[in-house]
Amino acid sequence: MKKMRALVLVHATLVPPDSLRGLSEKEIDEWRTEYDVISQLKAAGHEVMPLGLSDSLSELRRAIVDWKPQIVFNLLEEFDGIVTYDQHVVAFLELMRQPYTGCNPRGMLLSRDKVLSKQLLTYHRVPTPQFMVFARGKSARIPKRLRFPMFVKSSTEDASLGIAQASVVCDERQLKERIAFVHEYIEGRELYVGVIGNDRLKVLPVWEMTFGSLPENLPAIATRKVKWDRGYQRKYGITTAAADNLPGDTLARLERLSKRIFRALHLTGYARMDFRLREDGALYALEANANPNLSAGEDFAQSALTAGMNYPDVLHRILKLGADYPAAWRSVDT
Repeated sequence: MKKMRALVLVHATLVPPDSLRGLSEKEIDEWRTEYDVISQLKAAGHEVMPLGLSDSLSELRRAIVDWKPQIVFNLLEEFDGIVTYDQHVVAFLELMRQPYTGCNPRGMLLSRDKVLSKQLLTYHRVPTPQFMVFARGKSARIPKRLRFPMFVKSSTEDASLGIAQASVVCDERQLKERIAFVHEYIEGRELYVGVIGNDRLKVLPVWEMTFGSLPENLPAIATRKVKWDRGYQRKYGITTAAADNLPGDTLARLERLSKRIFRALHLTGYARMDFRLREDGALYALEANANPNLSAGEDFAQSALTAGMNYPDVLHRILKLGADYPAAWRSVDT
């Protein structure tokens, strides 16, 4: 791939140092993705400028106007402390006629809104758990059609924020204590499917989270500790790896559903679909993540490696997809 001027957008507190020397694992984990992407792009010969954003777009506009990047590599997951505002930064890039990596604003909006995305998936006949939304500050009236146990989570937050063992509720009292967003708890295997592409989609090998020796009285769910606490992972042997021994036509169904979800939510660039597989073989789509973790050792990159794409290949593929994405402004300028 030709060398490019790449402006890498990160949160202001996650601009990584040039070296890992003398830093602890815990310190590195804070900005591991940002370090991996920036260092790999530099190693590949690209001209890279990291830019940390917090609550202002002035520096971003100045960098685009003055430095004239050929591509913006977007690693933002929030803006001004609000997770749903990252889509507006991407919309700003569109208004600036600036090519960027990752998902377009519409796809980010649809996938981030877990209520709307579930409604769309239901319309497109993608099996997903039953759900109901309870507004903040209003009393919860529980319909009889919802069955316990249930799973309670935010309708907007990601990265497992707010998810803990108490998120699985078994009766109305527990539900009312935990309520914000409710859907049926599906017991089964936790599967992740990466998809990369704009029009022509490549589905990566299925990845699975195994919960090791997590006590039987604790539901097997991807809480924040399960996903991000390395000490907790080592204690219970929690790992992720390529899924094996999938029954029957599960692989084909996962590939078909992942593509359907990607297109139904108008995603572009790359994304990860989260599923649960019950013992009886039933599949349920939990959500779509339009900006999955891109660090070299995490699920998306490791799954791609299994498919024959090493880490530099993945980043270059993402760069090319961003550079080639047919944004609306392109048709106006031609």
